[in-house]
Amino acid sequence: MSACVLCAANETSAHVVAPRDQTVDLCETCAAGVAGSVEDTPHWLCLNEAIWSTEPAVQVLAYRVLHKLQSAIWARDLLDIAYLEPEILAWAESSMLDAADQVPDVVHRDTNGVVLAVGDNVVLIKDLPVKGAGFTAKRGTAVRGISLVADNAGHIEGRVEGQRIVILTEFVKKS
Repeated sequence: MSACVLCAANETSAHVVAPRDQTVDLCETCAAGVAGSVEDTPHWLCLNEAIWSTEPAVQVLAYRVLHKLQSAIWARDLLDIAYLEPEILAWAESSMLDAADQVPDVVHRDTNGVVLAVGDNVVLIKDLPVKGAGFTAKRGTAVRGISLVADNAGHIEGRVEGQRIVILTEFVKKS
């Protein structure tokens, strides 16, 4: 019996990485996370190493689980810096297409009512004091590659002056 390819646990079973017929060994926790929903727990910090594996199937599984954990800042940051070869990325995203086709429960809109999506660029329409960071984000500042807060239509996240901050959608317009 070999170790789990994501977390290195000992008790494993075979798991097929769809849509290819490649099989990997996963522990019960990792198999459940790959197949269903995932909560941000310390167990998933193993993805910090798994995403950099030389095995394409391991990268695919790590990428898929990280996408499920996008509400966690550490997972989103790891996805931002992770690089997958184009064919591996296509493999990883192939089973995620069905989930992406579903209509989201929460719709994020800018100040003009334009729908915002992950990765959009926005511009601040008002000077915003950033609590805890000691600076003010000035009107007209471009925020590139935003993230959406999954459970709150009024909040997005983005980087301003190197800090990841939460921004109210009423103070941005899509650019």
